[in-house]
Formats: sequence, structure tokens, C-alpha cells
Amino acid sequence: MTLSQAYISEMGADPALVQLALQYDSGDMRYLSLSEMAQFRVTTDSSSSASLEEKPIVPERQPSTLPLSSPPMQASGRFVVPEARSGAVRHPKGRAALKSRPDNKSSTVATLKNGAPVDILASVDRWFEVRQAGTNGFLHETQVSVREYDGGAFEDRHVQVPSFDNYLDAEAFVRASSLPLAAYLVSSGWFAITLKDTYGVETAVDIMKMLKARGAVPDDAFVTYGNTYVRKVCCE
Repeated sequence: MTLSQAYISEMGADPALVQLALQYDSGDMRYLSLSEMAQFRVTTDSSSSASLEEKPIVPERQPSTLPLSSPPMQASGRFVVPEARSGAVRHPKGRAALKSRPDNKSSTVATLKNGAPVDILASVDRWFEVRQAGTNGFLHETQVSVREYDGGAFEDRHVQVPSFDNYLDAEAFVRASSLPLAAYLVSSGWFAITLKDTYGVETAVDIMKMLKARGAVPDDAFVTYGNTYVRKVCCE
């Protein structure tokens, strides 16, 4: 655990918050949604999330099934996160730094262009240990389009609205919205709510800005590749 992660842990928040922050340049600004505040334990307001309880940790390299109240849903396999075995680099800047350790501050082993194929060897604290053209290193899971996941076409972007830590709240939100929305199972076990369609990056940004100006989506809605989206689970 780094010094920053230790300090975050001492303050009662989730050390994974440091990894999230390191995904963005120092000049960028990224607001946490209410559900993310609950996820990373930066708020004690029980009204900001359906539940402040931590989700069970999914064992590395093992498929997992989320606990659900409805056995038919569980049996369908929709909520099983498959083992990530292979994928391709997919980063908003067109390339990603292959790190020597699962830490953004570690040395860079190589720079990989978008589309570069990788074999996924293991998962460590939301980082993938990968092999690319005979070279091993680490990429954050948000930088890899996993072949075993189904988050959409390679070049398309999602507009993500909120996220929830349970399916029932996610489904209720989608069904109650006047916007056409979808819910995706995320590799962390959470559920991301997005606009139903995907778009090219410029179109996605324009739509997001328009919806924010109308107050139709939260101010912290953002455009993403959705690399951690496992599959769409709601609602056709």
C-alpha cells in the first residue's frame, strides 16, 4: 500500500480512490457521483446511496456471481463476471503506458497503441498483469477492452449517468427515467447506467453537454469507453 493509500485508509475511505484519481491528468477535473462517494466511503450520509455496505470482494481470476434475491436472474448467467483472459488496449488518448508494477508511478516498460492485443495473466487491485509481444507489464483495467466482456463496439463511447451497487435500484432507475437508458454489469460488481445507444466521441460529448444543459442528466455524467462493462443487463 502506498503512503497516499495508507492515509486514505486511515481517514476511513477506500484506498482504491487513489487509483481512480491517478487515471486522470493533474489538469483534469472528475467529480464523484453519489454512488461512487458511497463506494469509496467518502461520505457518511446514508441518503446518498441505497446502501453503504461494502460488496464482497471477488476472488482474483475466479468467475463470480452476485447475490440476488431472484434465483431465476442468478441462474440466467447475466450477473456472472467472466474471467478476463485477453483483450486490446483502449485508451482515450490513443495509447497507454505499460507499467512495471500495478502503480501509475512505477516505471514505464513500453507504450502500447490502441488496438494492441494483450494476454491477461492476472488481476491485481483493479490492474491487469498482461503480456504483449513477449513483454510483461501492468495496465489498469480501465485501459483494456476485454474480449470476454461485451461493452460495445471498439470505437464507440457510452454516456454514463449514475451507478448503483445493486441491480434492483439500477433497474428501477432505468425504468423510471424519461430518457432511453441501459444498465451494464461492471467488473467491480456495480451497475453502470448509460444512455441506451453508443456514439462516436464527438457525438457523445455533444449529447452529454446538451443533456447537462437541460438538467436531464447529473453534472457528473461522463463519456467513457466502458472498458469495465461486462454486459448489458437492463432493459430491453
